[in-house]
Amino acid sequence: MFQELSEKLEATFARLRGRGVLSDADIKEGLREVRRVLLEADVSFQLTREFLERVEKRAVGVAQLKTIQPAQQLVKIVYDELTVMLGERSEGLKMSTLPPTVILMVGLQGSGKTTTAAKLARRLKGEGRVTRLVAADVYRPAAIDQLETLGRDLDVPVYADRTTTDVVRIVKAGVEQARKERDRVVILDTAGRLQIDESMMDELRRVKEAVQPDEILLVADGMTGQDAVRIAQGFNDALGVTGVILTKMDGDARGGAALSIYGVTKKPIKFIGVGEKPDALEPFHPDRMAGRILQQGDVLTLVEKAQATFDADEAKKLEKKVRKEGMDLQDFLGAMKQVQKLGSMQSILKMLPGVNAKMMAQASQADPRRLKHAEAIVLSMTPEERRDPSILNGSRRARVAKGAGRPVNEVNRFLEQFREMQKMMKKMAVGGRRPF
Repeated sequence: MFQELSEKLEATFARLRGRGVLSDADIKEGLREVRRVLLEADVSFQLTREFLERVEKRAVGVAQLKTIQPAQQLVKIVYDELTVMLGERSEGLKMSTLPPTVILMVGLQGSGKTTTAAKLARRLKGEGRVTRLVAADVYRPAAIDQLETLGRDLDVPVYADRTTTDVVRIVKAGVEQARKERDRVVILDTAGRLQIDESMMDELRRVKEAVQPDEILLVADGMTGQDAVRIAQGFNDALGVTGVILTKMDGDARGGAALSIYGVTKKPIKFIGVGEKPDALEPFHPDRMAGRILQQGDVLTLVEKAQATFDADEAKKLEKKVRKEGMDLQDFLGAMKQVQKLGSMQSILKMLPGVNAKMMAQASQADPRRLKHAEAIVLSMTPEERRDPSILNGSRRARVAKGAGRPVNEVNRFLEQFREMQKMMKKMAVGGRRPF
């Protein structure tokens, strides 16, 4: 996400940082480069021009600053204006005071609308809000089946009616069912088309009139660049959308849609889809995203993700045990599984400040299967061997290697690394510092 844009902006600012004092000509040259980078990222020409005008206006006199490095001050100005361009502040879902809250999902075919509806339902359920999905796409083959399958996997009820193609009747019945069951939220998954057409918009207008949704969320494909902005304008003109969810932001999206959609429609991006898994839906924070783009990291999102992933009670038990007895391989296996839930090493690195393109390249070259191999090695041991790895003699190591499908030298290397980690943990415990 934004990797190419980030690298080019970082290269531009790196050239400016190399100069102790900036002249107005240096700033103009830097902003020309920023302009080129934004246009290449598929940000609209009008928004790019307005953005640079604001930056240039604020940058007047930055070259004369003595207390702060001028290049760093310029980066701060660009960060502030990127935050404004992305929407200034995070906006959550508007919840009705009289349940159920009705969320209408709209968008073109292929944008990931049905999957995103299920991801949103999972997220709301995790927040303690009983949620129901309504299958209102009666045109796409197997659309109802897909939503029902997703609902079963997530243990979220799905209302469907295969006896009619009257979409208004289906959504009204679905909302009524949610009301009877005392659901807190009901999400309507509507049909998409290959392109915006009047019949689709007319149907959506009738749905809106029938159920008066609290939120109308446009699901747009982040890979489509300026097309996503044009689509957002079309839906907003016809329905008055309340927010946007950008999907496929984990791919090689150039960033133009995210950087343009708020500026053009003034409708906030509420969530972004960052993968195929059910939990790969993140709240959108303009300030944090601006930090990611400028390679300043996003530690807050990483912490929130860790808090949602890790079992706090298990972590406390593990810490207590490590302090008292040290870590064994069974503990290591549990900790490793928790870390894997955070995502790939690259996705974690992207959220850390100061991580540059070179570090990301090194991470991409690392074998992502190494953790799986380590897990296989530990699982091939007996409970006794996991508790006390020192009993692993040559014949036992050969058996473990065979069971894990890995060479013996890899088992030896893994055990050596584990011993080193044990020593480090012991030192930290003795020094009174928390081991994690």
